[in-house]
Amino acid sequence: MGVIVGKKTAKRAVQRNYMKRTMRELFRREQQGLGAVDILVRPLKAYARSDFVAVQTEFKTLLEKLHRRSGDA
Repeated sequence: MGVIVGKKTAKRAVQRNYMKRTMRELFRREQQGLGAVDILVRPLKAYARSDFVAVQTEFKTLLEKLHRRSGDA
């Protein structure tokens, strides 16, 4: 999995690194059900710790959608 967070999304390196760490951790928790896939994540809006639950549910939803699509192929 690759994570790209540009300076236009989050100005400060601390914010960009937090976003990358959380995405990697969320992926680590859910990867056993995916199989062998390459994923590139590029958040379009910055988020903070207060938004973590919303980001977590959206990420899980997207991974479930990906899992269903890869199962169909």
